[in-house]
Amino acid sequence: MTQTPRIGVILGSTRDSRFGLAPAEWILARAKARGDWDVDLIDLKDHPLPLFNEMASNAWMPSQDPAAVKWQETLAQYDGFIFVTPEYNRSITGALKNALDQAYVEWNRKAFGIVSYGSVGGTRAAEHLRTIGVELQMVSTRAAVHIGGGDFFSVHPLGGDPKPIETLEASIGASADAMLSDLDWWTRATMAARAA
Repeated sequence: MTQTPRIGVILGSTRDSRFGLAPAEWILARAKARGDWDVDLIDLKDHPLPLFNEMASNAWMPSQDPAAVKWQETLAQYDGFIFVTPEYNRSITGALKNALDQAYVEWNRKAFGIVSYGSVGGTRAAEHLRTIGVELQMVSTRAAVHIGGGDFFSVHPLGGDPKPIETLEASIGASADAMLSDLDWWTRATMAARAA
């Protein structure tokens, strides 16, 4: 019998004024609607991590900080991830980078998809996240969701009168479906490979 994949949707912004909860809840609902995954929201606000201060990555020695160890234990439960990230100065948030750095073994040989947002759709943050994923021995989906331009400002409070993110279905629905489909394939492939 095939094990049901466990997917963690990681909300990569911790600011009080963050917009990220809207796209995170949207992709979470979409992922759950598939019916063939167990999916959870992993909010970095619920995992207050110190700045990385270990002697080395946990690829080389166990982490000492209890918060880092708890974070690693959380990640170890999942077979794949969806990162929801804004673009800050052409990259991901510092909080997300720190969270990525606080583990290594628990990311290895797992797949991930991306939902990014910002004035240019968070595309540069997504590309940076992919290169970090390569170093962590992860597999990125080709398809991603980019919420940018007029779409972004129509759903973000900076636009004045934000609409629900579901109003963007015509713009981002197909890319979400493609990303989730790719993530399913790669997650199941890496699960089988890890089991072997």
